[in-house]
Amino acid sequence: MNYEQAKNFLLGTVNESVSRRVPYRLDRMRAFLAALDDPQNQYPTVHVGGTSGKGSTSTMIASILSASGKRTGLHTKPHLSSMTERARIDGANIPEETFAELLSEMLPAIDNTAVEFSRPSYYEILLALTFLYFAREQVDIAVIEVGLGGTLDGTNVITPVVSLITNVGLDHTDVLGDTLEEIAADKAGIAKQGVPLVCGVELAEPKRIIRERCESVGAPFLAVSDMVHNARVTSQGRYGQSFEITTARGTYALDIPLLGNFQPLNASIAIAALEQLPAEFVPAIEDVRRGLEHINLPGRMEVFPTHPVVVFDIAHNPDKARGLAASLATHFGTDRHYTFVVAIGESKDQREVLRGLASMFSAAFICTTFEAAGRPAAKPQRLASMAEDLGMWGRPISDPIEALSVARRNSEADDIVVVTGSTFLVSTLRDWWLENVSTEPTAR
Repeated sequence: MNYEQAKNFLLGTVNESVSRRVPYRLDRMRAFLAALDDPQNQYPTVHVGGTSGKGSTSTMIASILSASGKRTGLHTKPHLSSMTERARIDGANIPEETFAELLSEMLPAIDNTAVEFSRPSYYEILLALTFLYFAREQVDIAVIEVGLGGTLDGTNVITPVVSLITNVGLDHTDVLGDTLEEIAADKAGIAKQGVPLVCGVELAEPKRIIRERCESVGAPFLAVSDMVHNARVTSQGRYGQSFEITTARGTYALDIPLLGNFQPLNASIAIAALEQLPAEFVPAIEDVRRGLEHINLPGRMEVFPTHPVVVFDIAHNPDKARGLAASLATHFGTDRHYTFVVAIGESKDQREVLRGLASMFSAAFICTTFEAAGRPAAKPQRLASMAEDLGMWGRPISDPIEALSVARRNSEADDIVVVTGSTFLVSTLRDWWLENVSTEPTAR
């Protein structure tokens, strides 16, 4: 295969009609990986779960480990522009040629697994390819983000050296359950005997459920709130922020080229987890500083200083939406005019996402859509009606590029245009923006 053929093969495996709750789901993943000689067991791993922030936290951990001199693999999802983003080593995507070669090599294992269990899913094939790539490249350690939930997620075949749960919120309720308690129980399924679990969850009941799961399987439970003290933002710039946190190890004075009120918390969780690694992997405080100083997170409070300013941020659930609104208010103020270009998946809590975005502003919404195999989008007309029910101005425009163009044309130079909601919308419009408008995001 070449890369285009590999990509098309994978897109042909997308099948949302297969329930994520099928009892043999992990049996299939284990059989698939066994046919590949279990690459996931050939290097130590860090396992990162949670509703929000797990991608940022995973990236922070990987960047810090790379800065400390460790050859570090990183698997996060979803990708923004290319499937090759799913498998990175020291910040670099897997080369397209290597991606295609590995997938070609995996085809017999895919066919053999399908005989007994049905064909592995799109996500499982990408994950297995990542595990195989890291093994072939002999990484020192890999950071693996949970895809969905925890208990039956394909990543839950690993036995990591440290596990993390960043937080618990209402998302993927069609799969994980309708309450925070049900979702916490599913996410707690990544706890494993003898493996420390670092918990950033602050809500009492979900935190209790995770602690009890850890106790039942013999996993040391470590609350971030007990490990990190005196966390405070020391300064905020137009394109980044400085903060300090204190642990039993000492005080970290850190600069990070990222906006978002939530990023210092993500960094605190990352540092708490790093301090629980085996001694040979614990980075020096200077390595932590350097790793965070050079981090890059496209599509997360990513600001392009045009007129009007355009912000790209993935906020596809209510927690993320509220976090985005609070961060916009902190960095740009509440007295400026905001226009949100938004599309939301059909399975999401659309009203609460819109409510979260509008929570701090008198805002306008231009509601649009996206195209993604197996992932239906909510109709723009319905989103616009919801926005108006919430007291906001709403307008449906089905074409995403036209939606962004209208938002910019209708904005004054000092206004803020925010592209948000679904990853697929942010990806589509960010790629278009880089090709047609500006290649210069926030100054570093």
